[in-house]
Amino acid sequence: MKFLLVEDNQDLANAILSRLQFSGHVIDHADNLEDAQAYTLTSEYDLILLDIMLPDGDGRSFLKRHRANNHDTPVIVLTARSQVSDRIGSLDLGADDYLTKPFDHAELEARCRAVLRRKSGTSKTSIELGRVIFDPVAGHLSVNGQMVTLRNRELRLLELFLNAPNTIFSKQKLVDRLFSYDNDVSENAIEVYIGRLRKHLKPSDLKITTLRSLGYRLDHDS
Repeated sequence: MKFLLVEDNQDLANAILSRLQFSGHVIDHADNLEDAQAYTLTSEYDLILLDIMLPDGDGRSFLKRHRANNHDTPVIVLTARSQVSDRIGSLDLGADDYLTKPFDHAELEARCRAVLRRKSGTSKTSIELGRVIFDPVAGHLSVNGQMVTLRNRELRLLELFLNAPNTIFSKQKLVDRLFSYDNDVSENAIEVYIGRLRKHLKPSDLKITTLRSLGYRLDHDS
């Protein structure tokens, strides 16, 4: 998954980045509202973690604009404010959850998973398609009943395809979803990951199809 973290406390931001990146997520970090807005205009995110007290304004103004522009990206508000009225206000503006600082990072991860499950409309943690079962939380992949070990980026690439079968992903789109702005990577890296995934999926009824000049699509041979 690709997250946007909007947090100006560098120590806290580093701790969150370290934890979520270790879990395999791609994270872009903004320490102010202006940069956060710029990120959302140029990239697509699965989840936004939003601080309220920021150097150039109130994070709730960002949230309000985000929803007013019909963006449905889930947002978890992170703030030191613990009053009930603050929680209600953020939720009414469109926040999907609210976490008061200081918080346990394991709880933050659990809330992220819960919000993402609600967004997808399922209570399951695993994805099943054909003879493939994939648990993105545990990083487990089963192909025809056999466990397969994947590297981190391969796991996240497979997750993208399984969440949107029959959808065409351009190389640039895949680069954007798999890497943060801090990563200097070429589109050729995507070809490498696609090749690896194809080998792992070969025994299954799923295949990654190349569409010339368009990109890649996960097909299910039913």
